[in-house]
Amino acid sequence: MACKFVKVGFSPIRPRVLLCCSISLCYSQMVKAYAQEHIYKHPWERVTSASWRKFADPENKRTLSHILQVDTLNHKLDPHSGTLYTTRALTIHAPGPWFVRKIIGQDICHCVESTVVDAQSKSMQLTTRNVSLQKFIEVEEKIRYDPHPDNPTGWTICRQETRIRIKPLSALASMAERVEQRCAERFMQNSVKGREVMERICKYLEAESSGMAL
Repeated sequence: MACKFVKVGFSPIRPRVLLCCSISLCYSQMVKAYAQEHIYKHPWERVTSASWRKFADPENKRTLSHILQVDTLNHKLDPHSGTLYTTRALTIHAPGPWFVRKIIGQDICHCVESTVVDAQSKSMQLTTRNVSLQKFIEVEEKIRYDPHPDNPTGWTICRQETRIRIKPLSALASMAERVEQRCAERFMQNSVKGREVMERICKYLEAESSGMAL
């Protein structure tokens, strides 16, 4: 898949972050926002299964070292629509470079992830927001998995949107653009790691369904 990179007021990051994805970025009023797309050459059912297992498999902890703990808070299936609603609490390393963690005085950040899965329309949407450190920074990440329109039974398209906003009156306001840029770079690096884990799990599930072992 060809890579595409569109930048507006943002310095390029390392090329490996651009592999197999298209990325656009913008900067306006202390908000850094970017969007990515990635194609998994696996069916939707396999990719969404991999998404559920991404944090559960112990072997992924080294790759996803920024994730410290994941706890399920709520798990509900609507009997009428068949839609599954899940809420999880994520504890992660505080975003940004070391000097940000020194200013805010914390090394960890607590987030809430809300997931909606509609098996009938084959859509999976995840929204993650930080619930701690909100007086300094607000981060919202949205990920959606849908069957790829060119190959709906064999491929899955993943669309990811992330918004990072430094609070204008916080201790980080004077360096907002620098902090947001560094946070965006860190989130993009973690996105690459997440896709690597997803691809690995998908290959494992594919081999498992074929009765083979990797």
